[in-house]
Amino acid sequence: MRKIINPFTEISGYNCFGCSPDNNHGLRMEFFEEGDEVCAVWQPLDHFQGYGKILHGGIQAALMDELASWFIYVKKNTAGVTSRIDVKYIRPVYINKGRIEIRSKLKDITGNLMVIYAELKDGAGELCSSSEVTYFTYPEKAARARLHYPGREAFFEK
Repeated sequence: MRKIINPFTEISGYNCFGCSPDNNHGLRMEFFEEGDEVCAVWQPLDHFQGYGKILHGGIQAALMDELASWFIYVKKNTAGVTSRIDVKYIRPVYINKGRIEIRSKLKDITGNLMVIYAELKDGAGELCSSSEVTYFTYPEKAARARLHYPGREAFFEK
């Protein structure tokens, strides 16, 4: 498993809800590359619960959506925007059961659309939700110009 560096921290005003380490209200996700997947391990906090120590469904969707974007940065050497997310909620994710594991991998590419499959497992390793995240992706040159994409090399130590 190889740690992925967050190169966006160098951008003035950067405060992403999903991945900024300085957003006190955000998810503060960190990412890793493992084989053909990008993954994250995340510790839920009390303020992310919906009902009775259960992780809010919108937060689950946000975790998988964010992970899918990082998959595209690292594995497909570009950036894009979410055009659709289909989430399947399978069982409750209790926030007091330990760290959550989220994994993503490529499902399909059609033109500029990439479908990323993501799944979320609770602290006991049980599959709790999954999603298919469809991203409209830009050619790398446009992603660099429009979305501050720094190139794949910026995500890893030299």
